[in-house]
Amino acid sequence: MGEYGKASMALCFLLLQLTLSFPGSAVAKLQRFHHPAKSDGSLSFLVVGDWGRGGAFNQSEVALQMGRTGEDLNIDFVISTGDNFYDNGLKDEHDSKFEESFTKIYTADSLQKQWYSVLGNHDYRGNAEAQLSPFLRKIDTRWLCLRSFVVNAEIAEIFFVDTTPFVKTYFTDAKGHTYDWRGIISRKAYIANLLEDLESALSGSRVTWKIVVGHHAIRSVGHHGDTQELVKLLLPILQANNVDFYMNGHDHCLEHISDANSPIQFLTSGAGSKAWRGDVEGLNRKGVKFFYDGQGFMSVQLTPVNTEIVFYNVFGNVLHRWNVSKQLRFDV
Repeated sequence: MGEYGKASMALCFLLLQLTLSFPGSAVAKLQRFHHPAKSDGSLSFLVVGDWGRGGAFNQSEVALQMGRTGEDLNIDFVISTGDNFYDNGLKDEHDSKFEESFTKIYTADSLQKQWYSVLGNHDYRGNAEAQLSPFLRKIDTRWLCLRSFVVNAEIAEIFFVDTTPFVKTYFTDAKGHTYDWRGIISRKAYIANLLEDLESALSGSRVTWKIVVGHHAIRSVGHHGDTQELVKLLLPILQANNVDFYMNGHDHCLEHISDANSPIQFLTSGAGSKAWRGDVEGLNRKGVKFFYDGQGFMSVQLTPVNTEIVFYNVFGNVLHRWNVSKQLRFDV
């Protein structure tokens, strides 16, 4: 990594450390971080989910293409949509899977930027607290994973939401799995508090682009389909607060669906390693613009007036490109 990249990474890490130490007058209770945009006011980043398999199931190949695209776009950071380590998260903060599935896989210079991550359901099946531990940042300074938080990137605010506790069946029918619910004494109270904090943060946001990231899909035609708890509880808040994009993983595919009742675009990037070929849930296909059941990732480029979303396959080929103007609000 060049001197500029090292300096940028160091500055970003310093800002993170300062925010952790002095959260200040954060909106509501969600912890906030600042990530500077480029000097021209633009922002670019990659989104990948459901990846941590020690390089297997083409994880390494996806990482290679992410590195090339990251260099082409001069990305500012990477977002992980969860299920960071398979099959059952990390056992503790010393688990070798952290380096085997993260540090040693995403080695390209362009990927030596801050990674902002949420937990997925597979992460909760291990020691969820381990992924949240500051100790992992001593091993790899790129790593930042919290339950729910906000990244202020100047022209955009990105609201990370812990969606796993929303799914009731994880509590009532765990199918032999054990979930680490430490810190979630009451599911009902946890969800209510999170939604209150999120609504407060969203309503107080004055940025150009509002992005919400969670592990589970609100809308999907993949294996899991729509997450009904999110459709009922989370979606109305996003619609009421003019959110532009909801980004998620969980379904091991790439997809783009437009909301029927608002400008929200639902973007699934959960194809970082193992994919589910031919596994399509066909109950609700309204608004589907793109679906791909193979491996890959997504890029996002933001300016004060435009956004470009691009999906790539495991070979780095462009599968779907979508542009939107904030001023005109129509597809290009």
